[in-house]
Amino acid sequence: MKNVLVLGAGLVSRPLVRYLLDVPEFNVTVASRTVSKAVKLVDGHPHGKAIELNVKNDEELEKLIRNCDLAISLLPYTYHVKVAGYCIKYKKNMVTTSYISDAMKALDQDAKNAGILILNEIGVDPGIDHMSAMRIIHKVENSGGKVISFRSYCGGLPAPEANDNPFGYKFSWSPRGVLMAGRNDAKYMKNGEIIEIPGKDLFRHHWPLHIEGEPEFETYPNRNSLPYIETYGLKDVKTMFRGTIRNIGWCDTLLCIAKLGLLDDAEHNNLRGMTYNDLTRRLTNAKEDESTRDATSRFLEQDSSKNVLDNLEWLGLFSDDPLPDETTYLDIMTVRFLEKMPYREGERDMIVLYHDFLAEWPDKQKRITSTLVDFGIPHGDSSMARTVSLPAAIATRLILQNKINLTGVHAPVLPEIYNPVLDELETMNIICKEREMPV
Repeated sequence: MKNVLVLGAGLVSRPLVRYLLDVPEFNVTVASRTVSKAVKLVDGHPHGKAIELNVKNDEELEKLIRNCDLAISLLPYTYHVKVAGYCIKYKKNMVTTSYISDAMKALDQDAKNAGILILNEIGVDPGIDHMSAMRIIHKVENSGGKVISFRSYCGGLPAPEANDNPFGYKFSWSPRGVLMAGRNDAKYMKNGEIIEIPGKDLFRHHWPLHIEGEPEFETYPNRNSLPYIETYGLKDVKTMFRGTIRNIGWCDTLLCIAKLGLLDDAEHNNLRGMTYNDLTRRLTNAKEDESTRDATSRFLEQDSSKNVLDNLEWLGLFSDDPLPDETTYLDIMTVRFLEKMPYREGERDMIVLYHDFLAEWPDKQKRITSTLVDFGIPHGDSSMARTVSLPAAIATRLILQNKINLTGVHAPVLPEIYNPVLDELETMNIICKEREMPV
């Protein structure tokens, strides 16, 4: 029997745990700070075990990793490198769905020396986006062509029938993570020119996105696209863009929330007893005889619009609702967004992943697209949970069954990883549909 350790029991964990419990030769231990969450995931399975773990307890974490064959870290990304250090020490393979940090990348040689694989970015974005892109890129290159433009877009959204609030958004994963991403700087290449966007201006840079058969979305840059030129081996590319997909109106409103300072994570010890209206008046320096809505409009200047103000009012920023017991504006917004934008029982979410390539051969050019639209299961797993955790689960099985034999720190950009994972996802109806069009 192989022993799999799953660290974390959050919103996306269930499909992974249930998949691995269905592999006859696996024992699965789920370790979580909130042990009741782990118990619920294991659900009495004879090959499953739920235990309580505070990941800051180094002695207990080290012991768990020493006794496993592979550790899957679904913890906040700040803990991955610590987990990786123990995996290297005890020569245990490791899987995460998070981006490869510089600190993780620096462990590549240590992982090779230990003879282990640390596979990162094996979720949906990052993950399925890499794998579906590389399958097309390698197909183009193997036929004598080259990719000269690559635009990639991904977003988790409410399904159309559940899209019933002014923000066009509901939370199928960490609200804090969604809001923190709104502070990121961005960088991409367009027609050979490098374009850099500071985090404070991120939401000023958004465009309509048309995907055949889908409603119109909007997109804005997702972090730094440039490292993926090297990751994907695109030495001839002139345009490289990775974008986030949202419903129309999200960017204009989030720009104003950021401009108000509500994405700031500095500590404030003077918020007790305040209402949302009090906080908004403080942030906008509202005059005594001025309504909070008017003060907000004045403060936001040219970024103010009726639609944005209506959205802020719907969120409750002008209300007398008491602030939650938090000490940062970011955490206050996290609580508020989750209160106002949860999925109701039985509602579906959706994942949209869209690649748009321009490929060139000596005698022709082609536009190639790849589209994944996946929906959650009513009263079951969300699409976000399935598309994030199932690739990691499949990769875990392949590693432990010696069907992936690599060492070092990797993303899933090699055929021996992406082909079997994508093929199995297709059996679960998670399918990237490719189209080719002459230019």
